[in-house]
Amino acid sequence: MKNIIFITVVIVFVMVSCNPKNKQAETTNTLIMKNDSKMNSAQSSNASINEVVANYLKLKNNLVNDNSKEAANSGNALVTTIGKVDMNSISKEQMKDYMDIADDAKEHAEHIVSNGGDIAHQREHFVMLSKDVNDLIQLFGTNQKLYQDFCPMADDNKGAIWISETKEIKNPYFGSQMATCGSIKKEF
Repeated sequence: MKNIIFITVVIVFVMVSCNPKNKQAETTNTLIMKNDSKMNSAQSSNASINEVVANYLKLKNNLVNDNSKEAANSGNALVTTIGKVDMNSISKEQMKDYMDIADDAKEHAEHIVSNGGDIAHQREHFVMLSKDVNDLIQLFGTNQKLYQDFCPMADDNKGAIWISETKEIKNPYFGSQMATCGSIKKEF
């Protein structure tokens, strides 16, 4: 009798543990955990990129206000923030693009820092920095409403974009000389 009960318990145990529904639930739970991990990674990279954008916007506003010294300070904060981006939060698919953009952005921000007394030179580097920040937003998205603005007269009349947090045009390329020159090209 004890053998029959023991065998019955073993059979029930084997049936329960080999049940395909349990395997499916286990697989589903594993997939959910992996997706949550990817979501947390994406949120983390987005948070890091949002900090980069915030420092870029401070720099932009200092150029709008013709404040070369504060633009250099904001550029320094931007360089620091780029250096602190959590690389583990960036997907393998995005890593190469991110590295190319970040290296270029850091170089332009460093030029802005080292030219604290030369706002014209800072604005030249801001043209390329703005393209880099635009590319970061394209790559990672944003949780903030942002605008891609365009000034046709910037960059020796070649035209240049910048990113803004307001609908109101405040031109960083000409500052107080032509504060409202430009238009919104895109909304993020």
